[in-house]
Amino acid sequence: MRGLASAENRAGMARFGIATETALGISNVELRRIARSTKTDHARALELWQSGIREARILAAYTADPKALTLDEARLWAADCNSWEVVDTVADLFVAARFEQVLIPEFANDNREFVRRLAFAMIATCAVHLKQEPDSALLAWLPLIEAHAGDERNFVKKAVNWALRQIGKRSAACHGPALTLAEKLAASGNRAARWTGKDARRELDSPKVRVKLGLAG
Repeated sequence: MRGLASAENRAGMARFGIATETALGISNVELRRIARSTKTDHARALELWQSGIREARILAAYTADPKALTLDEARLWAADCNSWEVVDTVADLFVAARFEQVLIPEFANDNREFVRRLAFAMIATCAVHLKQEPDSALLAWLPLIEAHAGDERNFVKKAVNWALRQIGKRSAACHGPALTLAEKLAASGNRAARWTGKDARRELDSPKVRVKLGLAG
């Protein structure tokens, strides 16, 4: 990976709000290529994570074994997260490990910015990838979204918004409750909640989403 390091890519990452203090400047596309060639190896993934290098940690998330991952390991990784795209990558792993019922409420209750973001990134991931779960399992997270919609920290706010939008786009059954919450938040006196509500309402009420869900007209 050090041979693929790029100062130009690091500069580009910084412009997107990625923490680059330990970054090599390797794209996620390239990291996925490496992951495909190196395959799953949980012990190696744990060592990669311990390196502290941004790309090594993302590769760790790509190649860890969700069946071997423990809750304690997940909690340690969450505590180490210091950049939004690392958070969003490990969210996929934690959902694949089916830790969402334990970790989403736990992480949402944690005041650390990136740990709390992880809770809502996991909700968004659940909405997209857990297709066999009943819609009611996703709708059950709406009160948690409402409870933390007032968090004005950028990376939390954007993840709360993301979670709400992904639930609303999941199905026709999810759309109505998610849109109702978006409208409620849009009328909030809290700036962060109001932004989340207006932005989510704009997407969920769009003709494109309505047609996709069979709600047109």
